[in-house]
Amino acid sequence: MMDPQVILQEEETEGSWILLSWLASCLMVIGGALPYVPQYQEIQRSSNTEGFSTRVCLVLLIANIFRIFFWIGKQFELTLLLQSVVMILTMFTMLHLCCMIQNTNRVSTKQHRLADLDLHYFWKWNAFEDYLLFCFGLTVLCAVVTMLLLDSAMFIEILGSLAVVFEAMLGLPQLLQNFHNHSTKGMSVKMVLLWMAGDVFKTSYFVMNQSPSQFCLCGSVQILIDMVILLQWTQKEQEADIAHIGSSLTARLCCSNGSCNEQWCTSRPPLSSAA
Repeated sequence: MMDPQVILQEEETEGSWILLSWLASCLMVIGGALPYVPQYQEIQRSSNTEGFSTRVCLVLLIANIFRIFFWIGKQFELTLLLQSVVMILTMFTMLHLCCMIQNTNRVSTKQHRLADLDLHYFWKWNAFEDYLLFCFGLTVLCAVVTMLLLDSAMFIEILGSLAVVFEAMLGLPQLLQNFHNHSTKGMSVKMVLLWMAGDVFKTSYFVMNQSPSQFCLCGSVQILIDMVILLQWTQKEQEADIAHIGSSLTARLCCSNGSCNEQWCTSRPPLSSAA
């Protein structure tokens, strides 16, 4: 017969693991939304959306809509299903803020709407309702196709693969936005750091819980893209520091010996650009 003390220790250990598992699941549900809190605050503070790519929202909305229908065909952890619901609500919150800021700053009276069917302005609409309508249409289309092909194991696997491919490309729109702007100004580096932390945690969670292989691959690709975005930010910060040092040296030369030579100062380019 086992010692009662040993049995008690085993029960306590099991209870601790259950608690840790529950906490990890809660973190998985809300953790994906946390990186967007500092970016939301940055947009509110600056009243500018140029540094944030709203196509990040597009990628995540498509990925999570696909994941929900993948769950219908192949039930996996309920945690991941709840995570998708939270992420969809988070992306709508970000889009609502971006639309509000853009409409406040808009100079032109011309509006771009989904009904215009202009591909050049796809996902650049002025009305938040257009984003809701697009996602509603995508959801209805997915629902119809899933009902028709629910018995097809190949279709379900393809749907799951599409979900993780889109999610793996989460950071790509932001990376391209930084490249297009030649700057990371307006992008919250806290968001990217939280992306990185979340992706490392998420990938570890997938491996430990033996989730479908698509999820593990998705996490690995996301970590790689996060690292590239952080390299972009580091490079732009270094360039800004060099430009600041060059401007400071120029100012000192202009005002050397206690007198400022304004004509030389205004005609000579900064040392940073001359180099």
